[in-house]
Amino acid sequence: MAIPASPLSLITAAHFKVLPAVRRCLSTWTLQAQKIPNLELRHQALASLETKKFHCEGGGLYSLLAKSHWYEAINFIVAYQTISDYLDNLCDRSTSLDPEDFRALHESLLHALMPDSPSTNYYRVRDDQEDGGYLKSLVSTCQASLRKIPNYSRIAPTLQQLASYYCDLQVHKHVRVEERVPRLKNWFSRYQDKLPDLSWYEFSASAGSTLGVFCLVSSAFDGDFSEDQTKQVERSYFPWVQGLHILLDYLIDQQEDRANGDLNFCFYYPNKDEMMGRFRHFLEQATQSVARLPHARFHKMINQALLGVYLSDHKVQEQPEIQLMAQNLIKLGGRPASFFYWSRLGISQLGASPKAVESYEHAGT
Repeated sequence: MAIPASPLSLITAAHFKVLPAVRRCLSTWTLQAQKIPNLELRHQALASLETKKFHCEGGGLYSLLAKSHWYEAINFIVAYQTISDYLDNLCDRSTSLDPEDFRALHESLLHALMPDSPSTNYYRVRDDQEDGGYLKSLVSTCQASLRKIPNYSRIAPTLQQLASYYCDLQVHKHVRVEERVPRLKNWFSRYQDKLPDLSWYEFSASAGSTLGVFCLVSSAFDGDFSEDQTKQVERSYFPWVQGLHILLDYLIDQQEDRANGDLNFCFYYPNKDEMMGRFRHFLEQATQSVARLPHARFHKMINQALLGVYLSDHKVQEQPEIQLMAQNLIKLGGRPASFFYWSRLGISQLGASPKAVESYEHAGT
């Protein structure tokens, strides 16, 4: 199976292959979530599946890198992202502000990447306990998929590193408001020497994406995927692709986060010009770094699709102060980014209208 190398081939694969498979998997997890005995856990599990399903739909694009094993990759991506979204709901909506609770919950994301790891009681530090085996089942589904990857040990350490960044971020960002920034700055100080080009808030944003995990797992279903390629994916996705991903998410959420008093990493740029310059830098670095990966055109399209997906969101139209920045970023992304923007390819609507397809065919690729 060929890896999509043009926007139209990506749209076609997404619409007719990826999306139906993702939705089948989500339906299975929804049925299981409906059986969770504890009312609060059931509510948060179902809410995350309903309101954040676009995360699985977008992440599912990476399954195409697995070629003939694409459906197995879908199983992993949906299960892993569902854990992430469920825990995010539990931490965001919970009355708990205990970092030990958040740490215990997120052990599940680390265990999901250890095929032979026994599960534990991830709810041990909170009152709500009975989920009917929901979280453990998600973990075991991930583990079963990983056991089918040839030479899984080649990618395991890198996966654990990416996951540990993510888990640490989720702990630090959900504690008491006055503790969040000091904890995040202290956390970054341990890595600052290796990442001198980043601020603490850019490092934190880069840690908040699961795209590197999905890319590595899907790519590794190819038995020839090497340790050198693993390291190149890590260097490309962390911090650049993942940072671009999450900074775009925070960019469009500014109005909402300001109203709710929530942490938003875009608030820490000194001014809009500096923020635009840093977004341009992340896009340039993401583009340059993925050029060295196998199937480079696919990875470049993902970067361009991220621009189109996020910057076409209705939230941008509600914030005049970021509209010019959004337009400039789309221009920097080139014609494919403009097409993805126009057709609204991506997280919640991966198909393109016939008019969009016709327009792009006339324009050329």
